[in-house]
Amino acid sequence: MAKIVCVLYDDPVDGYPPAYARDGIPTLASYPGGQTLPTPQGQDFTPGELLGSVSGELGLRRFLEAQGHTLIVTSDKDGAGSVFERELADADVVISQPFWPAYLTGERIANAPKLKLAITAGIGSDHVDLQAAIDHGITVAEVTYCNSISVAEHVVMMILSLVRNYLPSYQWVVKEGWNIADCVARSYDLEGMTVGTVGAGRIGSAVLRRLKPFDVTLHYTDRHRLPEAVERELGLTFHPDAASLVPVCDVVTINAPLHPETEHLFDDELIGTMKRGAYLVNTARGKICDRDAVVRALESGRLAGYAGDVW
Repeated sequence: MAKIVCVLYDDPVDGYPPAYARDGIPTLASYPGGQTLPTPQGQDFTPGELLGSVSGELGLRRFLEAQGHTLIVTSDKDGAGSVFERELADADVVISQPFWPAYLTGERIANAPKLKLAITAGIGSDHVDLQAAIDHGITVAEVTYCNSISVAEHVVMMILSLVRNYLPSYQWVVKEGWNIADCVARSYDLEGMTVGTVGAGRIGSAVLRRLKPFDVTLHYTDRHRLPEAVERELGLTFHPDAASLVPVCDVVTINAPLHPETEHLFDDELIGTMKRGAYLVNTARGKICDRDAVVRALESGRLAGYAGDVW
């Protein structure tokens, strides 16, 4: 039987929810394009429950223990004395999350001789030393498409929050004030702007589709050009690289994986070619942007705003 070590983020500060705001969530028939949804058997949780924190255990405990496996769940993942480090030594399977990653370095992999499978409960496996995994015969897998639409919706929300100056305006309300001039001085309409995505895979394409009704001009760059029919449908302009895309855009959203070609892609040089007052949204991976370059661009006014949920 296998030992599975699952690293998840902590429960809410007020404790694991005893109840939820909604009685259920919509039931989907398929993914866009007709791709079928997962059809799990023996599901012992209610869709919509919080499964991603330690008490939720991804809904796996009863299923795994019924098969005779051992499940260890922890949020303690960093450092030599962490629970993850201790339990990894004889683990067969590791499950981690892209937003609370348990880093599988070459050293950790070398110290886990039984490890056969590293699963990302999400999209992206850049927290795993892939070459070390290959060298040790470890399968690295992720749950493709599982939260692509969630991220796409999040991107649109961030774009609107930046362009409309929503969060600073909300702070005026929180402070029990309402200074309209301060709210609108940096608030603009998204309508008519040029929005570009660096990366047009599942997430990037979903972002483009969700932005089309806002009457914006849409641009994209990707290693693989989208079908001509899709370009016509969405009114897309293709660019061969980020360098040719960003100078024409009012808003740039990053929806690309992290690898050597994209690490620190958005540095002083590239950001310096963007329109003054442009907006940059990064929901991909933090290291695609040079943090200090972004700070300098915000301070100089080259960027009017930056939004990200990655580090």
